[in-house]
Amino acid sequence: MASELGRQLARRGHEVHLIASRLPFRLRAFEQNLYFHEAATAHYPVFEEAPSNLALATKMVEVVENYSLDVLHVHYAMPFATSAYLAKQIMLPRHLGVVTTLHGTDITVVGAEPSLYRVTQFSMQSSDRLTAVSRFLKERAEATFGITRPIEVIYNFVDPHVFAPKRDHRVPLGGPGTKVLMHASNFRPVKNIPVVIQVFAEVRKRLQAKLIMVGDGPEKAGAEQLARELGVHRDVLFLGNQDLMEEMLPLADVFLLPSSSESFGLVALEAMSAEVPVVCSNAGGLPEVVEHGFTGFLHDSTHVAGYTASVLKLLTNNTLRRTMGRRGRRVAMSRFGAEEMVGKYVKVYESLR
Repeated sequence: MASELGRQLARRGHEVHLIASRLPFRLRAFEQNLYFHEAATAHYPVFEEAPSNLALATKMVEVVENYSLDVLHVHYAMPFATSAYLAKQIMLPRHLGVVTTLHGTDITVVGAEPSLYRVTQFSMQSSDRLTAVSRFLKERAEATFGITRPIEVIYNFVDPHVFAPKRDHRVPLGGPGTKVLMHASNFRPVKNIPVVIQVFAEVRKRLQAKLIMVGDGPEKAGAEQLARELGVHRDVLFLGNQDLMEEMLPLADVFLLPSSSESFGLVALEAMSAEVPVVCSNAGGLPEVVEHGFTGFLHDSTHVAGYTASVLKLLTNNTLRRTMGRRGRRVAMSRFGAEEMVGKYVKVYESLR
């Protein structure tokens, strides 16, 4: 998301400097007005673990000074808003605006840890502006941390020219008549990976289908084992991490995302933009993205029977699947377009003058 925002801002003539520990994978080619700075961590024998957040603050100060930047926009409160606060104090008396965008686990998991809670709370309260990627996340931040300053909801966005249907270039997977179910994530427990395999096993009993699993993480080995136990392993393709999701998503007939928590669900939006109907959980911010019965179907996070019924309904009714796909793309373009969301961020930056 930060990479896409940087690219969109650069194309509008803003000078954008991305500071990160490594080059983001979405920055595949040179773009005018867009620069990358690596925040390398120094290793010193005294420390068992290098203080990366301090190194990041130092790099922030260096880039701000060298390029006369006006705003630091950090993504995730913990630890990046903390580093930005330190950088701002170092820069005094010069004013440096700090915008913090809340994305999810910084609020729902990491920041809520007792050992990090007060620092996360302080860092958010100390930011000049706060934004969140969904109403759900805004309300969670307010309830969990007692945030009193305004939090503006600016949804994640999608470029419909990049995430678009590509029917003429669709790669056949399994021969004529084979339906394709897809899941993409970081394979953490919150993604309910076993549910994906269980749903596919039920679908596979009724029709010829393939399951494409995109991503990697701690749940992958267990998913491979479960696929073998359920006898569907030959029809499940584990593709690992893929940088070009815009090439992968149009291969799917249905996208499945049964997460127990999602602050927004950017991959669900990208699937919608590619005209792929989404069957997902009703957790977190997903209901703000997917409308039940209109652009996809929503179920409780572990409701295997519900997911299975909805997936089968879509895979056995081409008219319904295509109609929902087209609706999803229209919603992605009208409600989650880059032009509107980037414009909102620009207004946030300009309010710091």
